[in-house]
Amino acid sequence: MAVSRSSTRKDTGPTQRGQCSKRISILDAAANVFCREGFSGASIDEIAIEACVSRQTIYNHYREKETLFVAVIEDVMERANAMLFSTLSTFPDKPDHLQRDLTDFAIRLTTNCICNQDGKFLRRLVQSEGERYPHLFEGWRQQGPCKISTTLGALFAKLSHKGALRIDDCDLAARQFLALVNADLQMIYLFGGKPTEEELQTAASNAVETFLRAYAPHQQQNAAQPAPVLVAVS
Repeated sequence: MAVSRSSTRKDTGPTQRGQCSKRISILDAAANVFCREGFSGASIDEIAIEACVSRQTIYNHYREKETLFVAVIEDVMERANAMLFSTLSTFPDKPDHLQRDLTDFAIRLTTNCICNQDGKFLRRLVQSEGERYPHLFEGWRQQGPCKISTTLGALFAKLSHKGALRIDDCDLAARQFLALVNADLQMIYLFGGKPTEEELQTAASNAVETFLRAYAPHQQQNAAQPAPVLVAVS
C-alpha cells in the first residue's frame, strides 16, 4: 500500500508534524520553481513565496539553493523509483506470446515512468541544466538510468536462460531495448508534448519487433521469414 510522505512517521507531535508539513511545502514549491525557471534562474525568495514560508525557514531546512535542489531531485526520484519498480514487476517472465507481452510492458514503462509528471520534471531539468551542473544529477543518474538498465538486464537474462531470447550481454540488450522504446517518441518529448495512445502503441510495437529480430532464437527468426519460392526448371 502506498504511503504518503506526510504519514511515514508515527507518534509525531505537533511540532514534528508542522516541520514535516513545511518540508513538503518547500519541496513541492521548489520542484515547481526549478522546473519553470531552471536551477540558475530559480530564487529562494520565489520558492518561499510559493511555499508560503519565510526565506529564513528554507535556509534553516536546506542551508543553500544547491542543497535544496538535490533534496528535490531525491524526493522526485523516490516517487519515480517506486513507480519504476512497480512497473518492472509486471515484466513478462514466460516465453508464451513474448512479442505481445513485451509490447504491453513497453507501453506501461513509457506511460508510468517517462510520460508521468515526475518523468517530465526530471527530463526537463536534465535537458536544461545537466550540462552546466552535472554533479547535481549524479544521484539521479545512479538511481535512475543506471538502476533501470541493470534491473531490466537481469530480467532479460532470465528469459535468455529459458531459451526465449538469445542474449550474450544482457545489460547491453536492456539499454538497447530502452533506446528503441524511446526512439519514436524523442521529438514529442523534446517539444514538451504528450504522445497519444496510438503513438505509444506504434512506438512500442516498432521497438519490440526490432529487438526480437536481434535477440530471438535463430529458429524463431527463420520461422518469421517467408519461405523461398521454388521454381521448377524443365
